[in-house]
Amino acid sequence: MEDANDRRETSQSQLSRREGLKLGAAGLAASLLPGAALSAPIAASQHPKERNMPDNTAIHPFHFEASKDALTDLKKRVAATRWPDKETVTDASQGVQFATMQKLAEYWATQHDWRKCEAKLSATPQFITVIDGLDIHFIHVRSKHENALPMIVTHGWPGSIIEQMKIIEPLTNPTAHGGTTADAFHLVIPSLPGYGFSGKPTKPGWNPVTIAKAWAGLMQRLGYTKYVAQGGDWGNSISEVMALQQPPGLLGIHTNMAATVPPDVSKALSAGGPPPAGLSPEEKHAWDQLDDFYKNGLGYANEMALRPQTLYGLADSPVGLAGWILDHDIRSYQMIARAFDGKPEGLSRDDVLDNITLYWLTNTAISSARLYWDTAHNLPPGGFFDVRGVKIPVAVSAFPDEIYQAPQSWAEKAYPRLIHYNRLPKGGHFAAWEQPALFVSEMRASFKTLRT
Repeated sequence: MEDANDRRETSQSQLSRREGLKLGAAGLAASLLPGAALSAPIAASQHPKERNMPDNTAIHPFHFEASKDALTDLKKRVAATRWPDKETVTDASQGVQFATMQKLAEYWATQHDWRKCEAKLSATPQFITVIDGLDIHFIHVRSKHENALPMIVTHGWPGSIIEQMKIIEPLTNPTAHGGTTADAFHLVIPSLPGYGFSGKPTKPGWNPVTIAKAWAGLMQRLGYTKYVAQGGDWGNSISEVMALQQPPGLLGIHTNMAATVPPDVSKALSAGGPPPAGLSPEEKHAWDQLDDFYKNGLGYANEMALRPQTLYGLADSPVGLAGWILDHDIRSYQMIARAFDGKPEGLSRDDVLDNITLYWLTNTAISSARLYWDTAHNLPPGGFFDVRGVKIPVAVSAFPDEIYQAPQSWAEKAYPRLIHYNRLPKGGHFAAWEQPALFVSEMRASFKTLRT
């Protein structure tokens, strides 16, 4: 099968619970690091150079068109899936359910049309530039409004730039979508290294610390002297690391998956013990969500943090890849399962399969998974949701079906310069993708005070 990257026009024994959680959470996103470690210059030997030449600062237009053979091969592989037995329980406690996967495969093989997604991507300005020797792909849409606020938006795993496609038009053209000229943004939406159309690192070194520095360099290269950053999942960890590094021009950040868990709560979760006394109802709800995730939902992160190369089946079986991607967090999985049951909310069947197809066509299942390994093995250990000590302005949108809905009390302690907090009525891990109208409203409200 033709590798999509070749079509680029421009270019042990079981871990103890505590140790397993530490490594899994570290691999889930950026480790908890002291600000000094995050903001310190990176030695030359630590830079993940992928080309033995000086960086080319040129920016080139990018276009992708999957070959007909690649799409035909995908459909054939889906149709030829060798299926396992059905789960032996009536719920999702053993993983992604057989009936859901069969419905997904049937729709993928017979109805899903990648060309529709491809056309939307082709209508969006995309570019490639080389940073630290690696091709970095990004969407760049400038608003027609003169005083628009530049914002770099970072996706996570198992997402991609497709997560942000629904928010581009209302954020860059607010007057056509219920806003004013004062709500306008210029958007930069990069693909993480090893994801989508960005290059695949050939040696260790790309992790939230180096990516954060690369993103600051990208904004500088684009000529933005003042900007904000946004993200969830890996995008949150990278945005928070940027906030700790404090590159020139970064005014503040927004997160839809905040790192606010107090030390005593984090310690109790890692130990598998009872919650600390005195939690408020909102804090106890957050505890319950996190406790369930650590006990039942962290398996994918442990595997990718420990042995990503072992996941060969994801590169060979589209249905295997789809099952792995669906099994991220229980509430996202339940929403996706309902979509394939004919009850879509937030994401449609095509939304889900557009994203999985991008992973398949670019053959990035394993290269994207290595980000977990690199983070777990090359940065000091710590929990993804632990407080990092961000000092610049932070805005938090707490969606109810996220891995945990960050309580305001924790957010106020975690972010001394909290400029916005809101608990949303619906939405989950893929907030911009699931609930674009709510997400756009949050972006407009979050950064109002930083525009003057």
